Amino acid sequence: MINLNLNPGRLLPALLLLGLGCTSGEAPASGPTPPPATASTFTNPLLPSGPDPWVYQKDGFYYYLHTTNTSLRIWKTAKMSDLGQTSSVQAWAPPPSGPASGNLWAPELHFLDGKWYIYYSAGPAGPDLGQQRTWVLENPAADPTTGTWTDKGRLFSPAADFWAIDGTVLEQNGRRYFIWSGHNGQDGVQRIYISEMSNPWTLTGPRVELSHPEYSWENVGPPFVNEGPEILKHGDKTFLVYSASFCGTDQYALGMLTAAATADPLRPASWTKSAKPVFAQSPAARAYATGHNSFFKSKDGLEDWIIYHANSNPNEGCVEKRNPRMQKFTWNPDGTPNFGVPAPINTALPKPGGE
Repeated sequence: MINLNLNPGRLLPALLLLGLGCTSGEAPASGPTPPPATASTFTNPLLPSGPDPWVYQKDGFYYYLHTTNTSLRIWKTAKMSDLGQTSSVQAWAPPPSGPASGNLWAPELHFLDGKWYIYYSAGPAGPDLGQQRTWVLENPAADPTTGTWTDKGRLFSPAADFWAIDGTVLEQNGRRYFIWSGHNGQDGVQRIYISEMSNPWTLTGPRVELSHPEYSWENVGPPFVNEGPEILKHGDKTFLVYSASFCGTDQYALGMLTAAATADPLRPASWTKSAKPVFAQSPAARAYATGHNSFFKSKDGLEDWIIYHANSNPNEGCVEKRNPRMQKFTWNPDGTPNFGVPAPINTALPKPGGE
């Protein structure tokens, strides 16, 4: 995300210092070009640019999306290691004006109740990011790269309609929940919230805060940030992996909340927060600002993979130089994920199983 403290006294200096803002087109800033892979290996980064990568698997295909700022695009591939050789399809172009006409961030594709949905963050076009909200699109086609997307409007909590980005979906105990990063209406701190859903485009019941920046590694900024929540399930546990600290810093890292798979996710007491980051920068691997991830299974179904964005050099900020990388991860004896350390770029890695 390009997330700035919305305090007017800090907004302009932050823009001037970091050189952030919306892109006027979809041509990415210059970044590392992935070298060719062999028949059994691939290299990171997967693409020269790709902030906030998201992957959804269905019927033998992977559907990949990332932030482009100006539209929503989908890459469809049978092999994640072939992402760099895959063309994208434009799913949605925003209207020329209005409350969701620009700054399109962090799209996520989900298949719910027999239809496809894209959740994305957007606001009015232009440099003012203070009106970012979460929006929903629906498509009944079997393949989300085909068919027609219908705007289902804004997804929000009527009792607390504040700045809201990075939405994702959790299904637990036969119920469906929406989890996002937002403000409390009193300060510019980004917090993780959850609310139950009555259907894929409507929230019902209270908005509950699950996390806010507490530890020193979450408070590198300003702004001070918990964002990019993503769900990972394994055994009898549900994990909520999120990004902490300002995305424009090299210290952007992943934190984690853990709950029982049968717990009520609306109860903050159901969740335990890791005191240390579970994935962080590695200068030796040329991985800075490691964050905003998602998860997928290998094609053979035997391996667990994390995909995330990072900068290849220090101090590159929260712009299109962020590029997507993926790597296999394992599980600790206590059932928690072990993401290890970032794999070095431009280094041959075994492809996901089955590719």
